Amino acid sequence: MLNCERTSVMNFENAIRGARNPMNSWGRMDSGYDEDGNFVLGPNDKNLARRLRNAGSDHRKYIRQIFVSVDITAPLYWWKEYDTYKVATVANSTSTMHKIHSKPFSIDDFSHDHMTPETLEFMNQMVEYLEKVRNRYLETKSKDDWYDMIQLLPSSYNQMRTCTMNYESLINMYFARRNHKLAEWHTFCDWIMTLPYAKELIVAEEDEEA
Repeated sequence: MLNCERTSVMNFENAIRGARNPMNSWGRMDSGYDEDGNFVLGPNDKNLARRLRNAGSDHRKYIRQIFVSVDITAPLYWWKEYDTYKVATVANSTSTMHKIHSKPFSIDDFSHDHMTPETLEFMNQMVEYLEKVRNRYLETKSKDDWYDMIQLLPSSYNQMRTCTMNYESLINMYFARRNHKLAEWHTFCDWIMTLPYAKELIVAEEDEEA
């Protein structure tokens, strides 16, 4: 299970203006904002943006100035792989250490959408036991009980993080993970495709088909 919520894309206008700095071609800018406040690339700017994107990382520096912020909820086993991407990414997570005991455990706190019925039954027993330990900890404040929760917690536990990244980082993630065996990566790549001009600037889909 993976959810992407509260997505914001920022600095498009400044990034495109900067892309024109090397040739002093600011007079050819033809982008602007629509009635909903969305930045819309004009034909000149879109053509330049696509050509620079396809020319390679040395020429598409402007893409690193298009920023994305998103709240991602995903299981710990997915976050372990996401943490591979440390360059130009930042994440601020909910705290397992400080808040693991603050609310009752529920099966919906864990990704279980691909579990077999037998495994799901066992998982429900695990959740019931974690809740038992949590209640005991609330009474005793025992560090032993706290450690039981932390060390028993399955990697399917869902954690929410507010993440920031740029379009260059998303290019790397998309092409490295689009065929991954984890369904969560497919959901993440589908989310990437919903971003403004993802087809032209991140995926370069038309060029792949050519």
